[in-house]
Amino acid sequence: MEDCSVGLKMVLVTTDYRGVFAGYIDQDSAPDLVVLTKARNVIYWSADVNGVFGLAKTGPSAGCKIGPAVDRLRAFKVTSVTDMTLEAQAKWEALP
Repeated sequence: MEDCSVGLKMVLVTTDYRGVFAGYIDQDSAPDLVVLTKARNVIYWSADVNGVFGLAKTGPSAGCKIGPAVDRLRAFKVTSVTDMTLEAQAKWEALP
């Protein structure tokens, strides 16, 4: 399988529907739609992460519940797109 994340930026996306997703940004030109590759759903983040932006700054901890990656996700009604730090990106990429 080809690595489709090469050259793309990893971000954390929130939606009006309370969805929280991490993945590689493919397109962010439309205000209500963001397309992500290798996207994961954040089902739950633990208190030690310090909120949703902690997921973008330090990454998920062992107490977080993260869904499996999907090849491509179209997130609608996007409320924020936050760039990942290198520290956070390394943790996201290390998830099984």
